[in-house]
Amino acid sequence: MDFYAAQDHARRSSRWLLLWFILAVVLLIGITNVLIAMLIYFLGATTAPMAGDEAIRGFIAAFSWETFAFVCLGVVATIFLVVLFKWAQLSAGGKAVAERLGGQRILPHTDDPAQRRCLNVVEEMALAAGMPVPPVYVLAGERGINAFAAGVSPADAVIGVTQGSLDNFNREQLQGVVAHEFSHILNGDMRLNIRLAALLKGITFIGDVGEVVVRGGRSHRGSLSTRSKNRLPPQAMAVGIALWLIGLLGGLFAGLIKAAVSRQRELLADASAVQFTRNPEGVANALKVIGGYPPGTNLLEPRATELSHIFFGQIDQLWQLARTHPPLPDRIRRIEPHWDGQYIKFDPASTYRGTALDQERRATEQAESAEARRQQAAALGAAVIAGTALGGAAADATAGDAAAGETAPAGDADFSTAVEGAAVIPDELAEQARDPFGAHAVVYGLLLADDIATQEAQYALVEASGVRGLAMTTRQLQPGIAALAPALRLSLLELALPALKCMSAEQYRGFKDTLLQVTRADNKVDLYEWCLYQVVRHYLDPEFLQVTPSKPRHRKAVHVRQEYRTVVSVLAWHGHQDEEDRIAAFTRGVESVGLYNLTLRPLEECGVAEFSRAVNKLANCYPLLKPRLLKGMAKCAAHDGELLPREVEILVAVAAVMDCPVPASVRANPALD
Repeated sequence: MDFYAAQDHARRSSRWLLLWFILAVVLLIGITNVLIAMLIYFLGATTAPMAGDEAIRGFIAAFSWETFAFVCLGVVATIFLVVLFKWAQLSAGGKAVAERLGGQRILPHTDDPAQRRCLNVVEEMALAAGMPVPPVYVLAGERGINAFAAGVSPADAVIGVTQGSLDNFNREQLQGVVAHEFSHILNGDMRLNIRLAALLKGITFIGDVGEVVVRGGRSHRGSLSTRSKNRLPPQAMAVGIALWLIGLLGGLFAGLIKAAVSRQRELLADASAVQFTRNPEGVANALKVIGGYPPGTNLLEPRATELSHIFFGQIDQLWQLARTHPPLPDRIRRIEPHWDGQYIKFDPASTYRGTALDQERRATEQAESAEARRQQAAALGAAVIAGTALGGAAADATAGDAAAGETAPAGDADFSTAVEGAAVIPDELAEQARDPFGAHAVVYGLLLADDIATQEAQYALVEASGVRGLAMTTRQLQPGIAALAPALRLSLLELALPALKCMSAEQYRGFKDTLLQVTRADNKVDLYEWCLYQVVRHYLDPEFLQVTPSKPRHRKAVHVRQEYRTVVSVLAWHGHQDEEDRIAAFTRGVESVGLYNLTLRPLEECGVAEFSRAVNKLANCYPLLKPRLLKGMAKCAAHDGELLPREVEILVAVAAVMDCPVPASVRANPALD
């Protein structure tokens, strides 16, 4: 699956969405003018109703350019303001969307086995996708089976699941659903979905106002003594009914637009889930469970309707043309063409909390959870090492199964051996990284200098942050972090990010200030410190701050040739000691993206400041160009046949700033392609 082509398709889909939206607005303006003219004609009549040609002439006379202009301005202004308000609500990030739907964040140290299993699965999928772990939210009051991914970019993405999903899916099925949602993140669907929800709210808002007016008029029909006082005038009721009718048409347009955009994206996500897990049965059986489950995918939260297109399954029963998801049988047969048509039957005794079977299931999940976490620690360590030591196909194909504790299929024995023999993140560090307090100490520990004097200054800065015991914990973790294989530093940092997202906004500001001070304790910032800070900033800023995503401006590599030259020069200087190899690596990196007649920059022109400016400009490239550039950088780094840990750190930091998940071909060794 070419995720970057999918992102480009999603971007083009947003253009079609805008055109359909404009068409819907034009139709609403026309219909509104017709209804206004009818109201003026009928409510303004003081004589007996006219008939025939006289009635038609009277109706046409009710039109005027002044009224037309006023209606146009009113409709457009109302829709614009509503869209703006809704966009401001939803663009705050996936966290805001999840909380709006009633979601509660699953904390890293939850004691609930089903929640722990879900966190493990999400961590596995993030590892397979080459991106930090997104926060996970549960809709605790929802018995329906459903899930969603929300956010504007991968940096502020969240995964949400209902309690029904946790209670009814086994691990394999949950993996398939989570993989489906990860594909929405990587395909660029989330931003499209947020735009869709904001635009369509503008279309349906007029009808919402009409419904309020009509309901208000009906509620005032109380006792005889109050009816005359509270009754709305007939004119107001007529206006309310007119607005309500406009809303019905707006809802029809919104449903058709939503269905046209959403259905193909859902089929693409199902196919991507199969690719992620390499297990068609996971997502197929999840769909079969939904088909045999009486509540289905329905949700009780009223606000879920306006976001129905972001969910794994259909949440409302609409007529076929307006459904946001393809029918379950169609989705299943796309994955399993020879499906026999039988759903997986619902067994209440195994899902209702408190029953003997439920307690047995939870005990099994507890044991599986502990084993999965042990296997996951091994996979986190092996992922980077195996990716640089093995051919890309074997390493990338088995990363997800290794993290899940599954048996590797035939032909992948080399990767299994690498997992068993590779260095792993120690359990103590992994546990601290999953704890909100310990994660602070882990990040500070990754920045500690080698010399004792600078270390002491850094400890003093951590102590001055005012968090009691944090400096002591950082000291305690320092020996373990110092002994950590360089290839595991980035994995440890990414493991800590979900716990760091549990901070408050005020705590994050203090953490970020201290992080900068610790980084600059020796009065300089080296490239490793820049890379670590950029990964932290890119994935945490959207959680607590209002961040403006980069906008595509550069379609071709030639438009960023000098910036790309700078980045590849930095990789050549940091990854190759021999001058001849350095020049050859640089040449391979630039020519692989179609740039010629460029020379390696001198070392003095490859400082952190120049590198940072270059990467920030590369972030404004179009989705299809970004993976080409990253692939070229990786070819430069791996020109000598291996990817060093510092080269991987640079590539991952560049990918983070470019808002582009690291492709599998980059995490593997491009020299072996």
